[in-house]
Order: sequence, then C-alpha cells, then structure tokens
Amino acid sequence: MNPLISVIIPTHNPNLARLERTIAGLRSQSLPNTQWELLIVDNASDCPIEIDTDWHPNVRIIQENQLGLTRARLAGIQASRGQYLVFVDDDNVLEANYLNQIVDIFQAHFTLGAIGGKSLPEFEIEPEPWVKAFWGCLALRDLGETEQVYFYDPKTGDTKQHPDFAPIGAGMALQRTAALQYVQTIVDSPARLALDRTGRSLQSGGDCDINLTLINLGWGVGYFPQLELTHLISANRLTKAYLARLNRSIAKSWIQVLDAHQIRPWRKISRWSVFLRQLKAFVSYQPWKSPIEYIRWQGACGAFEGQSLLPD
Repeated sequence: MNPLISVIIPTHNPNLARLERTIAGLRSQSLPNTQWELLIVDNASDCPIEIDTDWHPNVRIIQENQLGLTRARLAGIQASRGQYLVFVDDDNVLEANYLNQIVDIFQAHFTLGAIGGKSLPEFEIEPEPWVKAFWGCLALRDLGETEQVYFYDPKTGDTKQHPDFAPIGAGMALQRTAALQYVQTIVDSPARLALDRTGRSLQSGGDCDINLTLINLGWGVGYFPQLELTHLISANRLTKAYLARLNRSIAKSWIQVLDAHQIRPWRKISRWSVFLRQLKAFVSYQPWKSPIEYIRWQGACGAFEGQSLLPD
C-alpha cells in the first residue's frame, strides 16, 4: 500500500546539527510513520549524508547529481509514492501535527493544489532590529489566523496573480496529481530549472513557479495558519552582505518567474542602461545611510537586471 504522505528533504552539504533537528521534528509527528515515507534527496553533496533514520520503516536516500534545488525537488517528486507531498528544507522543524493537518486540509479542500502556513524563526544569534524588515527574504512568515485561498478563473476577466499568501517552499504541501503536472511542464525547460538555488546562486523563484504553474492549471493555492514550522536561521544569513545578495537575487528571479507565466507588469529595458539606472537608484535610495536602504538598493539593482533579461 502506498503511503499517505511523502516527506521530501532536498539537501546539499547540510549542516548536520540543523538536519538532525529537522529529523527530530519528523520523528515527533502525530501521524504514525507507517502512513508516510521519508525521502532525503542528496543534491550533489561532497560527502555521504550520515543521519539516524533507523526509527522510520520507510526511508530512502535519493541521489540527484545535477546541482540545484529545483532538480532536487523534481527527483523527490518523481521518486515519491504518497497521495500528498511536502517539501521540508534541511533547516525546518515541523510542529508535531503538521502532517496530520496536511491530510485534514486537503481532504476538506480537494481543489487546492498547494498549501502552506507559518514559518517562524529560531535565530542562531540575536539579529539586529533592522533584520526584521527582510524576514520575507528569509522565508519567514506569519500571516495571522485567517485561512486564505486563491483560484484564477480566466472567464472572469480578472488579471492572473501570484497572491502574497501563496505557499513558500519551506513546508509547501502538494497534491500528488498537481505535483506530477508541475513536473511535466518544467522538466524540459532549462530556464525554469534555473529559477531557484543552484550552488552559490541565491535565485529564489522555484516556489513561485510551482504556485503559478498550478494556478494556470486550474488548481487553487492556500495559506492555513495551523500549518506551522520553525525555520532555523544561521548567523551568516543575518548579515548586511548576505541579505543584500539575497534581495538582489530575489528581485531578479521574481521578474523572470512572472514572465515565464505571461505576467509582465514591467517593460523590458536595454542592457546598456542597467548600470545607469542602478547609479540613479543609488542616489534615490541613499544606501550609505543604513543597512535597510543598502539592501533595498540591491533589490532595485536586481530588478533592473531582471528587466534587461526579459525576452523581446
């Protein structure tokens, strides 16, 4: 009998202490482990992943040697057998009822293709106060206690959108049928395969690409506050330099992923004009004044880069 849920952990050179916390959260799930499988996708790590999984009756470590978070997720989807799938990053700790809640939500909302919830921080060190302005960049979110869902119906004439509450990759759960449809649309698209983390690249559009693919196919997406996880944030991710790189990459990939789904609220700009626009933005944002303004300026720089890469 196939499992009810497939838990997919994509990982590349993981921090074992954080990964052990992730595994401990799964070990504490209220859904019996006979009803779900655990798939650890080793995405071209330098050394074999050694982690205690003897407690689980159905564990597989899958090798995906092509580097990239999207490729690792695809490998997990293709190897999975569950009716529902959930992506768990190697620094996520699910609340004990997370898997049970996934089952309850999908059984009550069978037209939703992807769902997510709260991602709350546990910082390795106390961050400086200004860091909170960029919690969204760090995949942290708490959108309150109200459930929210979105469907796109082209017959209404409304503009298709990616709602702010759409699931993020951390803890994103998918219906199996929806996940397989997503795989079919992306597997032969090099541009979309490169929309998320690959090596040192901080591109971050993979989860948005999943949401928009499902929305295009008629599925709904939703936010459910009862789905809650803890996101372990390492000290190196709380620096001005890292957050600036991250915000720049997010802004660039956001434009690219929307364009891949025929959403273009921006016009294409010439590549030769990018530096001049970034220079003008430097004056406007005054990034020398504070880390917040510096990081926001870097986001503007990334947006100009994204606009210059739009096809004609």
